[in-house]
Amino acid sequence: QVQLVESGGGLVQAGGSLKLSCAASGRSFSSYTMGWFRQAPGKEREFVARISWKGSSSFYADSAKGRFTISRDIAQNTVYLQMNYLKPEDTAVYYCTARRGPGLPPVDYWGKGTLVTVSS
Repeated sequence: QVQLVESGGGLVQAGGSLKLSCAASGRSFSSYTMGWFRQAPGKEREFVARISWKGSSSFYADSAKGRFTISRDIAQNTVYLQMNYLKPEDTAVYYCTARRGPGLPPVDYWGKGTLVTVSS
């Protein structure tokens, strides 16, 4: 059974940085695309970034470009989201996601999320 466990969320001031981690387990992720979504209070869940598990190609939402970096450690089955220059509007629950095959969305698996709060 696939498990995605996020960590690294917390409270940070505007302009600060946080690095989220996602530990994936349950199978080989060699053919999976991994990514991050987020859901702010009162808003719909939205795509943030994705990365191919082997190819290292990545794609970002406009809101994340230039500030966030997605990366992965294949040996550790871990995906990261480095978030810099955080803004109050980045406040959200951040979800790790996985999809069998190329592209994301759609999403096959979701983590339970980690809360990021950015204070002004």
